[in-house]
Amino acid sequence: MSQLYDTIGVGYREQRRPDARIGQAIGAALGDAATVVNVGAGAGSYEPSDRPVVAVEIARTMIDQRAPNAAPAVQASGVGLPFADDSFEASLAILTLHHWSDPAHGLRELARVARRRLVLVTFDPEAKGFWLVSDYFPEIAENDRRSAPSLETLRHVLGDIDVRPLSVPHDCTDGFLGAFWRRPAAYLDPTVRGSISSFAKLSCVETGLDRLRADLDDGTWQRRFGHVLDLDEIDIGYRLVVAEYESQPELLADEAEREEDAT
Repeated sequence: MSQLYDTIGVGYREQRRPDARIGQAIGAALGDAATVVNVGAGAGSYEPSDRPVVAVEIARTMIDQRAPNAAPAVQASGVGLPFADDSFEASLAILTLHHWSDPAHGLRELARVARRRLVLVTFDPEAKGFWLVSDYFPEIAENDRRSAPSLETLRHVLGDIDVRPLSVPHDCTDGFLGAFWRRPAAYLDPTVRGSISSFAKLSCVETGLDRLRADLDDGTWQRRFGHVLDLDEIDIGYRLVVAEYESQPELLADEAEREEDAT
């Protein structure tokens, strides 16, 4: 992941501006947790400013784009957090699990260092219905199924979790993959694509772009997908996941020990 974001992370802060509505949902999920570790923090999007935060980011390109007044950042991997158990009241990870070499182990690390709550923004790799993926770049879905933990995996590792749909507003300011669902021409812009990791992982981008460009030009996209233009927001698989840890850390430790004994 470090190499990927050292490449695509240039200009990331300008393209990936946090959306206030998504930020409110994340803040509500964090609740009154007094201290937060933000893992896979990138340039600092969605970090709460009303409480102490420590950021963890592996890519130096991303750390260098953090604002001067941003939370202090530690260069480290999410699968090996350099903190003692229960160091924070909450751990936070936003659209990052699919980049980790071992997401299940990383989830245990998030649980280990948080004594009260874990908050994730992720996506359901089995979700369907996003026209960009299903009709123009199906390889994105294939890649996501290989790299992103399923909701079943999250439940297996974390135990009882609260999974909430995270709808994407039509004018979302954060340029992640699904942000432009109602602005299809944006995906033809290389600057937009340059800050979306899904495009960087494709074996061939031009075939899908050529089809999208042609469909926009001749009205095919409008005929097939124009109904989304009447929507203010849409559920295309993004999820806000919350786990409470008052009763779970020992169970998580036992699970990790059982897996180690099995190897």
